Amino acid sequence: MNQPVPTRTTERLTSSPQDITRAAEILRNGGTVAFPTETVYGLGANALDAAAVERIFLAKDRPHWDPLIVHVSNRTMLDEVATVSAQAELLIEAFWPGPLTLLLPRTEKIPDAVTANRPLVGVRMPAHPLAHALLEATGLPLAAPSANRFGRISPTTAAHVLQDLDHRIDAVLDGGATTVGVESTVLDPNQSPMILYRPGAITPAMLEPIAGPVTIYQPPHQTPSEPQSQPSPGVGIRHYAPRARLILVDSEADLKSQLAATHATTKDRIGVMLPQGWTITTTSLEVFPWNSIEDPTALAQTLFVGLRELDSRGVAIILCPMPKPEGLGLAIRDRLKKAARAK
Repeated sequence: MNQPVPTRTTERLTSSPQDITRAAEILRNGGTVAFPTETVYGLGANALDAAAVERIFLAKDRPHWDPLIVHVSNRTMLDEVATVSAQAELLIEAFWPGPLTLLLPRTEKIPDAVTANRPLVGVRMPAHPLAHALLEATGLPLAAPSANRFGRISPTTAAHVLQDLDHRIDAVLDGGATTVGVESTVLDPNQSPMILYRPGAITPAMLEPIAGPVTIYQPPHQTPSEPQSQPSPGVGIRHYAPRARLILVDSEADLKSQLAATHATTKDRIGVMLPQGWTITTTSLEVFPWNSIEDPTALAQTLFVGLRELDSRGVAIILCPMPKPEGLGLAIRDRLKKAARAK
């Protein structure tokens, strides 16, 4: 992943019909376009074109052992990239369009790089109207991981995309802030019980009436210097990380204790993701006012916004509380634990 990235002018496009047409033209010609989904912004390229897919890896500095998710807008596109089982059909009917990625047997049209040479391809149908319009205008399935440099904080606005990828991609389609704020749930429906590889807004409690009991993936021990092809997008150990060192806490009392201990051992600038209603008396802090710790939906919407904001203020350490391990709180905890391990 040490190839030089060709620099180019990154076009700033709006949600106008003319700009959607322009973005579709870039994609049909093998280029890269960042676009909003309901979860985060994705970096799109023609999923059927190996050279176009390679431009995603190059722009993101993404290792080839980490597979990509393919986005579709209709059944014709889906059938072009994957084979759908009866069980998968039930999940599609219940949750598409929406933030659920299904791992399905790939067709021969999918380049090996999309799946990290594995037999299953992650596919989803985004619910964002601009993503749908772009897919329809392009007429192609789009491989689209999050539109950020590999391992860093995922983008939830076009400005976030440009912070990481300006001059590295051809265009960004600005659809405003995303609504979910964390990446899609990833589920393998081909096994029994089904395997939940990445938690997201579609929670186990929502899946189980259709899927039956699901088991949450536990990665095997792996030496980071010798990564193996991953079975699913989003399970690598290095993801979602701010530049600052991230310290996780479990309660308001734990936050105050960690703040006192950190102040006693360093003069570095400290940032805090501070939930609504929590109080801290320590001064000389950079604070991002977060939402209620009891409202994981609201927390998820601004999780990456807050981490990016504190990074931009130049803090060296960020303290961040974790919500309860239930519902969307599972997804937030997953992202935070991976971000904290990344240092």
